Amino acid sequence: MKATTLAIPGVILIEPAVFGDERGFFFESFNQRRFDELVGRPVTFVQDNHSRSARHVLRGLHYQIRQPQGKLVRVVQGEVFDVAVDLRRSSPHFGQWVGVVLSADNKHQLWIPEGFAHGFVVLSERAEFLYKTTDYYAPDAERCILWNDKDLAIDWPFNGEPSLSAKDARGASFKAAEVFA
Repeated sequence: MKATTLAIPGVILIEPAVFGDERGFFFESFNQRRFDELVGRPVTFVQDNHSRSARHVLRGLHYQIRQPQGKLVRVVQGEVFDVAVDLRRSSPHFGQWVGVVLSADNKHQLWIPEGFAHGFVVLSERAEFLYKTTDYYAPDAERCILWNDKDLAIDWPFNGEPSLSAKDARGASFKAAEVFA
């Protein structure tokens, strides 16, 4: 397993060792001991989520202001562009974002620690997205930042307008969003 820290420290791209031949493939998708070593601290996951979306569906940018969630995300069908935005005011990377392509083909995973907003857009006909979280979903603490906020200037890799939920279409601007200390 290879781990690469991205431009914002703490956000880690994980590339598993995949063993394959004409019959198919095998890889270890999660190992608690190895994961803790990669991120440099013990992490407990309490919830697994699975979503399916069509092309150009954009979900996010989501976070929980209380009960913040660290997320380990991956794609098991299709391809997405996945984004993490640093919302920790005390961080030298506050307001910066990183994005990677996650797909069923590349089998990469992304670790997004607590204190970040998260979102993705589907690049394939459809995608199935799995993620583990370090805290439970708390709807009263959930927040959303607009996907196309000018101050964040995320370079989403598609043209036109994405398909958004009503909640995501009403997201806050980055300047007006509640953030972490």
